[in-house]
Order: sequence, then C-alpha cells, then structure tokens
Amino acid sequence: MARTKDFDEDEVLQKAMNLFWHKGYNGTSMQDLVDGLGISRSSMYDTFGDKHTLFIRALENYKKIATNEMKTLVDNASSAKETIRRMFEYIIAELLSDKQHKGCFLVNAGVEMAPHDAEVNKMLCENDRQLEHYFNEAIKKGQNSGEISNEQSSHALAQFILNTIKGMRVTAKSAADKKVFKDIVEVTMK
Repeated sequence: MARTKDFDEDEVLQKAMNLFWHKGYNGTSMQDLVDGLGISRSSMYDTFGDKHTLFIRALENYKKIATNEMKTLVDNASSAKETIRRMFEYIIAELLSDKQHKGCFLVNAGVEMAPHDAEVNKMLCENDRQLEHYFNEAIKKGQNSGEISNEQSSHALAQFILNTIKGMRVTAKSAADKKVFKDIVEVTMK
C-alpha cells in the first residue's frame, strides 16, 4: 500500500528551485536538498527521482512562471512599443527586487549546464524561441502599423532584444543600478 505524502509537492519544488537558483546545480549537494527541502532523502527520490530530474523540474517550473508573465504582458498591451517597454519594465523590477543578485535561473542554468547537458540546452533553446516569438509578433505588429521601422527584420530585432535581456540578467548578478538598466532600455527602444 502506497504511503501518503507528508508534504506539498509544489512547495517542495519551489524550495528546490530557490536552492538551485541560489547555489547552481553543481553547488547544490544532495545534503543541501535534504536539509533545504525539509523531506527525507527517500521521499525526495520517491517523488522527484535523482538530483538532475529535480533540477529539470525546478527549471521547468521557473520557465512556466516566467513565460506566463511575459505572455500576459504581450496579450494586454495596446501597442508594439508598449509591449516591449512593459516587458523591460517587468524584468527591471524583477532584477531590482532580487537582493541576493541571483540573476535569472534560466540564464544561470544556461551558463552552467547547457554546454554539457543536452536536456538543459534543449529546454533553454525552446524558451529562447518562445520569447523571440513574443517579441517578433510585437515587432511585426509595430512594423505593420508604422510604429517600428522596417529597416531591420522583425526576427533580427527580436533576437537583439532577447540578447539584451539576457545581458541585463547577467549584469544584475553583480550590480543592480536602475539607471544602468533604464539607459539600456532607452537605447534598445530606439
């Protein structure tokens, strides 16, 4: 007969996400997980499998939350430039509120794991394509209305904006100066 879990799986997954986000995959030991999640080692293995599987689930959880926020911003903006500016403002607010300077969990995972972990690499590439799609759609809308110049392709501009955001997220790991981020956004918006 299967035992009833004595913990909330979503809550434990959130704790795992925060541990991996703060310490990285390689910096988080199994003992860190046992101590930080507040569950036994056997419960962790029974529920989440091994450390790598737990890391992937935590990364997927973060991706889902972040993607839903971006989609909401895209869906609720009235103009292309407003959509892009709202995305930047959301990201800046997120970065400035992070007193631990963790940066972005996805970007951190990409730097640490993507070069030698095909599963992480694939997930991050899919996430990049999804974000590029959101930006591309907003830019095309702006180009069709004359709000944004057609001098560059919408796809190239979307890639540029995504790369700018990733750069901002890396910068936030060592500094969180609102003026720096605002200057980057103003130049990008031009």
